[in-house]
Amino acid sequence: MLEKHIVIEDIDPVILYGVNNANIQMVKALYPKLRIVARGNVIHVMGDELEMSAFEENIDKLQQHCLKYNSLTEEDILQITRGEKVRRDGVEGVIVYSVTGKPITARSENQQKLVRAYEENDMLFAVGPAGSGKTYTSIALAVRALKNKEVRKIILSRPAVEAGEKLGFLPGDMKEKIDPYLQPLYDALEDMIPVQRLREMMEQDVVQIAPLAFMRGRTLNDAVVILDEAQNTTSAQIKMFLTRMGMNSKMIVTGDMTQIDLPRNVKSGLVEALEILEGVPGIGVVHLNKRDIVRHRLVTRIVEAYERREKDAGKETTE
Repeated sequence: MLEKHIVIEDIDPVILYGVNNANIQMVKALYPKLRIVARGNVIHVMGDELEMSAFEENIDKLQQHCLKYNSLTEEDILQITRGEKVRRDGVEGVIVYSVTGKPITARSENQQKLVRAYEENDMLFAVGPAGSGKTYTSIALAVRALKNKEVRKIILSRPAVEAGEKLGFLPGDMKEKIDPYLQPLYDALEDMIPVQRLREMMEQDVVQIAPLAFMRGRTLNDAVVILDEAQNTTSAQIKMFLTRMGMNSKMIVTGDMTQIDLPRNVKSGLVEALEILEGVPGIGVVHLNKRDIVRHRLVTRIVEAYERREKDAGKETTE
């Protein structure tokens, strides 16, 4: 009689075990010659040698399925243990699957360009208005690279520039002051990685979220590195960030030229970087616009209203 301990890695065991352990109970029924006990992230197995071999092979396939789809159904279990190919709705261009098992795809032509540009370049600039999907799509690409073991970590950063607020007046220590600026990044990650697993990855520094100032002096190897809200960097800050790039790394820089919160006399580092790096091989640039906005339809109307206001203001100054 064999006895083995199988450690569940890279996924949240709750997805594998199912609600009220329904999945693991089904697995037990499929292997009557084994005694299977699942506790935490370890599965203890005792029993017949031949059945143990089949169980090990299939539990690995079940983990890979959970890692890819963030979900596992009873039908999935049956298909995998029978050696059948799991049938999924034919959705094309899936980047990753959300924590609910929903496919995350590029939802507009320019988002598709962003995905292609990421695959073709090591450094990528994605510029567009709020809600155009530049940050969300970029994070989805980073999560896919991590799941596929193309990189060892994801590093997300933002400049802590106040939009009408002062950090010094906010309550709490430095982390509590900074976290609100980084919350959109947390939100996107929580859509794609189960919360418990994300917490573990952050504790292990596999996923790192930090203000731009924390990038100084680092060399970022084997990572997808994303700088969000780059329109609020100075020239020195964005140069510092871009020169942190290490071996086997990809960098994505996102920004919205209509939301620059820097003082009037300070030029946006993103604007300058796009001018300086134009035409440099290995650097891609994708411009998104209001047609790419995938939030509530009112967001598009709001963007258009502000654009009209800015055009009218420009006419008044030239008259």
